[in-house]
Amino acid sequence: MSIWWSLQLRREAASVPLARRFLLGTMETAGVDPDISFDLSLALSEACANAVEHGGDHRAGDDWADQGAPQDPWDVWDELPGAASGQYRVTAYLDGEKCRIEVADSGPGFPARGPLRAAARQYGPQQYPPLTAEDGRGLCLIEQLADHVHFGNRPGSGAVVSFDKVLKWRKDALLMVS
Repeated sequence: MSIWWSLQLRREAASVPLARRFLLGTMETAGVDPDISFDLSLALSEACANAVEHGGDHRAGDDWADQGAPQDPWDVWDELPGAASGQYRVTAYLDGEKCRIEVADSGPGFPARGPLRAAARQYGPQQYPPLTAEDGRGLCLIEQLADHVHFGNRPGSGAVVSFDKVLKWRKDALLMVS
């Protein structure tokens, strides 16, 4: 038996803990070891935070009104033609001994050349951000918490971060019973 789900979320800070809790609930119900669940949920939080921050245009409400966008706050899912998406997608697959998580946005994507890792791009190879830096650790954390990581670009526009981790199961795990 396997489990997979996909969420399409608004690029808002509140979506990050929502995705994290959804993953933790799924893994707890399935019977995944809590330490593995924590590592994956932290990596997911970092990937979602990057999608929220870098995944497209942030427009203030007044800017949207100037461009003919709906002013009703419940209509934020309506996208302007040619506008970068105000949404991102999270997909998780739990299958047997592995979990794969993918976060995709509609932002500018990763640079076409050079190392994709943010720390490598900003601070040089094999260096991490200084302890006083306020950002730049997210991709490094994902690399440390997952067994396999891929940073790439979607055709057209957008970044995709996918990562895998081998799962450990509790003795009473539902997926291992089937």
